[in-house]
Amino acid sequence: MLSGCRYRLELTEEQAGRCQEFGDVCRAVWNTALDQRRQYVDRYTRGRDGEFCGYHLQARQLAEAKAEEPWLSSAPSHVLQQTLKDLDRSCREKGTFKVTFRAKHRWNPSFRFPAGNLITVEKLNRTWSRAKLPKLGWVTFRSSRPIGGTIRSATVSRKGGHWFVSFLVEDGQLTPESHPGTPVGIDRGVAVAATTSGGEFHDREFATSGEKARHLKLQKKLARQKKSSANRAKTLKAMGRISTRAVDRRGDFCAQTAHQLTTRHGVVVLEELRTTNMTASAQGTVESPGKQVRQKAGLNRAILDQGWYRLETALRNAARTTGTSVVLVNPAYTSQACHRCTHVDSNSRTSQAVFECTECGHIDHADVNAATNILRAAGHAVPACGDLAVGRSVKQEPAPPRGVAHQPALPLAGIPHL
Repeated sequence: MLSGCRYRLELTEEQAGRCQEFGDVCRAVWNTALDQRRQYVDRYTRGRDGEFCGYHLQARQLAEAKAEEPWLSSAPSHVLQQTLKDLDRSCREKGTFKVTFRAKHRWNPSFRFPAGNLITVEKLNRTWSRAKLPKLGWVTFRSSRPIGGTIRSATVSRKGGHWFVSFLVEDGQLTPESHPGTPVGIDRGVAVAATTSGGEFHDREFATSGEKARHLKLQKKLARQKKSSANRAKTLKAMGRISTRAVDRRGDFCAQTAHQLTTRHGVVVLEELRTTNMTASAQGTVESPGKQVRQKAGLNRAILDQGWYRLETALRNAARTTGTSVVLVNPAYTSQACHRCTHVDSNSRTSQAVFECTECGHIDHADVNAATNILRAAGHAVPACGDLAVGRSVKQEPAPPRGVAHQPALPLAGIPHL
């Protein structure tokens, strides 16, 4: 099984400058190759002939360009070839015109060393280790956990002002065939990040009130500063530090929640939510302006802040080690249907947290009711007794054997039977 291990690098000024140079070269190769692919697609749609612009053609052109442009030789050849491979895969999966260019001020530099046999890792002491990377030499990193396998590749990236290295490791583990745990449905929401059909609520605050106030103050300061100035760069760096802390907390929350759910349950059922479409802007055009644009923008921020897609990715990643199955179901009417009588009515949800069925009068927490509907939509039975509704139902007696008439329970001695 392939797994990733990420560590924080402690680079010298020379190594940090070289990493920045490698990232700039990879960005230039990406943008140039993407522009070539778009020009080829445009010529092809117009019926003009030409050689197919794929990885092999661009790899040959890159080798020829390195002889004419010496700055291309500053980065390792296999790193640039890996950039072309990543571009080729993105164009095949997303489409050439849906792949974006890498802007200088909006892209965090990153590059990959695909040859694991050229990477050497040594343990220095209990806290520090070092790795030998092509054209970088020995780089020191904090060994927060053991690598635990054979290194297949290494990716160097910058985030929040720090450089990191991620090793792709073959750990030799196999995914279990099955998981004995019970199934569970999960409702992802805005007020609570994740609610299970068993009544568990998983949520945490990713940014404190002080950090939010500080970030807003820096945004106002940024609006008054001149573009490309040194003070503006300092403000952007300070804003990046706050955003990075929130992103790291969100990733830690998703990883911990995914570990807990996949360890306890054999099947995890989620709604098939298209986060990209759900968070699209309602701005509209000049001819047909959108409605409630400010409200939609606030909802988009709330959805993105909860990390719905990141939780799904974390669940799939954690499920590889436990054998848990992650199932996606149609999200239609899961929050409007009563899980007891299956009656659908938008008026049943009286508030954000309260669900009161207009048909049978069943009262439940809205998110728990939705999570139960999600579990039922996957074809898994929901227990009729012991539910976690606000009006808790009385536990039912077990059914008698076939052919035996049901006998009512006798009252306890001294207690009148009402």
